[in-house]
Amino acid sequence: MGISVCLVGLGQFGAQFAELYRNHPMVDRLALCDLDAERLAKVAHGCAVAECYRSLDEVCRSDIEAVVLITQPWLHAEQAMQVLRAGKHVYSAVPPVYGPDGERLLEQLDALVNTVRQTGQLYMLGETTCYRAEVSYCRQRIAQGDFGQLTYGECEYWHDLDNPNSNLRQVDRARWGREWGPDKRGAIPMHYPTHATASMVDIMQTRVASVSALGYQRPDEDWFLRDAYWGNVFGNEVALYRMANGAVVRHTELRRVGHPGREGFRLFGTEGSFLWDEGGCRWGTREGVAAVDVNIAREPLPPALAANLGGHGGSHAYLVHEFVSACAEGRQPRIHVWQAARFMAPGIVAHQSALRGGEPLPVPDWGEPPA
Repeated sequence: MGISVCLVGLGQFGAQFAELYRNHPMVDRLALCDLDAERLAKVAHGCAVAECYRSLDEVCRSDIEAVVLITQPWLHAEQAMQVLRAGKHVYSAVPPVYGPDGERLLEQLDALVNTVRQTGQLYMLGETTCYRAEVSYCRQRIAQGDFGQLTYGECEYWHDLDNPNSNLRQVDRARWGREWGPDKRGAIPMHYPTHATASMVDIMQTRVASVSALGYQRPDEDWFLRDAYWGNVFGNEVALYRMANGAVVRHTELRRVGHPGREGFRLFGTEGSFLWDEGGCRWGTREGVAAVDVNIAREPLPPALAANLGGHGGSHAYLVHEFVSACAEGRQPRIHVWQAARFMAPGIVAHQSALRGGEPLPVPDWGEPPA
């Protein structure tokens, strides 16, 4: 038996998911929602969807069973909790919480986890990293014992502010819309850490226990300014994590890097290692390092979705399938709210550490889903 789903937020990113949800064999009914009537009509026409809503309030009053939120980052936490309290399952685009105040973000994570506990509804974070073939390959190798004991990892998300393919100045202006102004410049690199941290936490199946971090301030900085909304001067932040399993991980979030951009990781154990960077994907042992085809580890999908994997390394179709399957089967999704918190909290605390000159700080954890 299938479920009913409403996709909320039909911007450039959100619209990419409409066809995937429409084609999923376990989605019996798809609805769309956006504040922009013209955009809503365009996507609805393109996907042949008749049921449309103009606000999240309307969706929450409907009999829709599951809601997919692909809205502005700072809306995610409050909107997700609104949906959960309305008795519906929720999928949230990353990050789960967003903003300049680290203590406030940790409070929001706490509220989000508690709302899931109290309502009994399902929450899934749409972190693309967990469904990249590179991560699936490492999960498979872990299951086979090929790494041995995990000892060290490196993960990164490098996105220069002035990257010509995705200029973050323009992204900020688009996100803020009419609210954008010179005071809105900046953001905090470590307050959007999930594309990097998810790889280490997911593959190792552990959490970050503590962190020490440092930040870099460009001498002639014009974007990361302490007197702006974010109150931040660091264009680059580098964190060193102690994982709960004893391993050490270096995490870099760079926005002043003079590089085309990189999202990748390397993971080392006592018996084997995996490297994903400009050199492609390679598996290593004491005898040597060789290129590998990580696509052999991809998990099966319904044929309609397998024909259109979507963006972010082909992860979109897997995210859709996991959310729909979890809702239909009444089970926790792979990236449940407790895991989402484990992806997010390390970055929040890393920035706090950087503001204190690298002081080691413990990273809070909210435990595991109830049995």
